Amino acid sequence: MSKWQQVKIGELCRIEKGKTGIQKAIPGNYPLVVTSKERKSHNDYQFDTSAVCIPLVSSTGHGKKSLKNIHYQEGKFALGTILCAVIPNDFQILNPRFLHLFLHQNKDKVLVPLMRGAANVSLSIKDIKNVEIPLPTIDIQEKIIQKFEKIDTDVNIINKQLTKQQTYIQKLRQQILQEAIQGKLTEEWRGQNPDVEPASELLKRIKAEKEKLVKEGKIKKQKPLPPIKEEEKPFELPDGWVWCRLGEVVNKTEYGTSEKASYSKEGVPVLRMGNINMNGNINYDNLKYISPKSKALPKLYLEYNDILFNRTNSYELVGKSAIFKSKEMNFSFASYLIRVSPAKDINPDYTNFYLNTQFFRTTQLEPGVIQQNGQANFNGTKLKNVLLPIPPYQEQNQIVNNINHVVNYLEILEEQTEKNSNYSDKLMQVVLREAFEE
Repeated sequence: MSKWQQVKIGELCRIEKGKTGIQKAIPGNYPLVVTSKERKSHNDYQFDTSAVCIPLVSSTGHGKKSLKNIHYQEGKFALGTILCAVIPNDFQILNPRFLHLFLHQNKDKVLVPLMRGAANVSLSIKDIKNVEIPLPTIDIQEKIIQKFEKIDTDVNIINKQLTKQQTYIQKLRQQILQEAIQGKLTEEWRGQNPDVEPASELLKRIKAEKEKLVKEGKIKKQKPLPPIKEEEKPFELPDGWVWCRLGEVVNKTEYGTSEKASYSKEGVPVLRMGNINMNGNINYDNLKYISPKSKALPKLYLEYNDILFNRTNSYELVGKSAIFKSKEMNFSFASYLIRVSPAKDINPDYTNFYLNTQFFRTTQLEPGVIQQNGQANFNGTKLKNVLLPIPPYQEQNQIVNNINHVVNYLEILEEQTEKNSNYSDKLMQVVLREAFEE
């Protein structure tokens, strides 16, 4: 425990609320401090000093207390209305950089517990004024700052190297996926298996099966899809492969439920965009639920091997897809997701791998994304029309096996890289904790 004098922030600092509406800010020459780590800009400034900037609202919302970032800013800058600036009255008594280090290191102990509210969780300036901080001499404060900056430089060098490793892993993953959809990954396999049924026969069988399911009332009849012109085909396929449209080889493409879900943990869990990982898998954390009596059910119960495709949000998140492989209980899915149910002779993992390629994103997805109500959007009709290279069924399975073998190795590398990144962050935390407990 620190032996230094404990002093309330309000006794040493003035606190001013930000005046710039973040959404209405006019880009300009001055940094605009917002809740996220990255700065925006504004054409005017509110402060010309060094300050600690504290968000006054929860970082996660939904009734949860959370602060991800406490900021330090120098010089002329603007401040968003949902933050406040804490400025020492005398920089010879309290260095604002020291104050930032302490508050950022200890935010979950001294600030987050003070947040209040049911839905809109917030932090009051009055409560911030009453927060006690250690106050060593200015010489000791500066020594702590210097120690931090030395470690911070070393950690940044380590993190840059780790970021490079992560980038290399992602590039290698995309290279493997690209070679897979072009048939290069199974070139040797084809030479050893020359007599497999070509994909053209597979498509005929899928078409007949879909017509049967329509007659039985199990799926809806789809509108005819436009034929693929030669100039549309982006590259030449191996013998036995065919280009088709996604809608030709799936039984369903439908939106999820628009019914409001809650965190009640009762009823039917609803998968949302946040449950789709960037690696094409689904996580089952932080679930919301709807009533089992919902009119959307049981029609919108997910089936094993359904693919979920995110159709709207930020430009970067549109197109995220993942495959549903849970057999434990009934799940539904939110309205901004599209359920894609591949036909019987289409390997869903192959399809999902394809949807996660950079090739699909740049040539099939991005040209069709539109801005709608401030968000990017790619609808179900466009999704059914995207091009898909189809190998024979046996080769699809071999491709999936080959990809999984390589991806499992890459995931081990990613996990190790993530651990190393966490170690460097923990090193920083240990250094600061020891400094403040001297």
